[in-house]
Amino acid sequence: MAEHVIAIDQGTTSTRAIIFDRSGAPVATGQKEHAQIMPRPGWVEHDPVEIWQNVQEVIGIALGRADLTRHDLAAVGITNQRETTVMWDRRTGRPVCNAIVWQDTRTQGIVDRLAAEGGVDRFADAVGLPLATYFAGTKIAWILENVAGAREDAEAGHLLFGTTDCWVLWNLTGGVDGGVHVTDVTNASRTMFMDLETLQWREDILAEFGVPRSMLPEIRSSSEVYGRAESSSLLRETPIAGILGDQQAATFGQAAFEAGESKNTYGTGCFLIFNTGREMVRSQNGLLTTVGYKLGEAPAHYALEGSIAVTGSLIQWLRDQLGIISSAEEVEALAAQVPDTGGVAIVPAFSGLFAPYWRPDARGAIVGLTRYSDRRHLARAALEAVALQTRDVLDAVNADVAAADGVPLSELRVDGGMVVNDTLMQCQADVLGVPVVRPRVTETTALGAAYAAGLAVGFWEGLDELRANWDEDRRWVPGIGPEERERRVRRWRKAVEKSMDWVDADLRE
Repeated sequence: MAEHVIAIDQGTTSTRAIIFDRSGAPVATGQKEHAQIMPRPGWVEHDPVEIWQNVQEVIGIALGRADLTRHDLAAVGITNQRETTVMWDRRTGRPVCNAIVWQDTRTQGIVDRLAAEGGVDRFADAVGLPLATYFAGTKIAWILENVAGAREDAEAGHLLFGTTDCWVLWNLTGGVDGGVHVTDVTNASRTMFMDLETLQWREDILAEFGVPRSMLPEIRSSSEVYGRAESSSLLRETPIAGILGDQQAATFGQAAFEAGESKNTYGTGCFLIFNTGREMVRSQNGLLTTVGYKLGEAPAHYALEGSIAVTGSLIQWLRDQLGIISSAEEVEALAAQVPDTGGVAIVPAFSGLFAPYWRPDARGAIVGLTRYSDRRHLARAALEAVALQTRDVLDAVNADVAAADGVPLSELRVDGGMVVNDTLMQCQADVLGVPVVRPRVTETTALGAAYAAGLAVGFWEGLDELRANWDEDRRWVPGIGPEERERRVRRWRKAVEKSMDWVDADLRE
């Protein structure tokens, strides 16, 4: 009898395969990074072929380390970087170009064109999203308008679009030989094309973007059997039974299943999701309305989301571009050498500012520098930037919840790679003024995908069993008073203002 589930976590910087047991504990992991391709300022790309090759390799690594085979696996779950856009030829399986990553800002001209009639919220009532370079819709339009032959092949029915979950699933189930072209409601809700009420593609919005309907995958629930791994795979005949976009997967892995429950994931970016249950809450404060999950035939659950573009990638920037640290782990030790930032603030608006500001004209800024400032202050300011961006989002969540007569967030469950940084977690509790709680299993993104897949095949019986798996590892409580907290927030927001209005029409980089 199979006693494990495997999750494929196709992320922004790497791809992982993690095997979980019935208690939700990770048994073994395989991981490989892929290249971050940045051919121009504001452009961020990935090679889909490299990603697929890595998927196959990390599956083998995880199985080898666990000393398991496909016979020990009940199901496969997939989770993924969401808005990153892949377009490929169904006849050959070859991508027409590199994937355009969610952080990429090249489509601002398309955003401006579409927003000329009706503004950036032109489609928000239907899809829950503002017009922004972040989402997949404008990326699809850009490829069709700029890659030679793409428009003609798309209109002839030869091209397929998918976020990376779709790309992995299609290849895993056979590719050109019968690959399944499916996505789930959480990923579909990040395209700008899915109606949040009907959970179907909107033909009128597709027409406005100039995207043929034939390119799009079928929308399914987050937990059902979509197909089985093809015969040449190490997972041969194992059912692929769960798909969740990475942030929704992390929320599911945190057992935040009901209205009022939430989580914050610290990865390449930072994403706070607040579950609103079966009710859609329309944000008045710069948040996104999105689908949280849908289990089989059950109704969808919705959420408010605050999306921050740059958090973990800010630490990578300190390492790779500035060279002031040699490893991501070094930033904590460096920051701990000083009691504060020395007045320095970093606003990492490398792709503009996401929630709650939505300012594509913003760019990164380091302010408050003096002769006293050194790399220790920059390291501490980088950690504070992560925490303070989350404070901005949490203020928006509480404002929306209060307007809907709900209860404000009383504690924040956290996950993702950066939560091992105790200095960051304490800083987060300090600037929020609420406890920050880290679970025993921090790989909640992969765990959420595993849970969705396991539920679909009966490996786990229901949500109560999954709740029982959740266990607290550590809790941080605020260590500063309200006056100091608001002083830090006030200085941060002055710095944010300095980052705005940088990009003019002739300076769009």
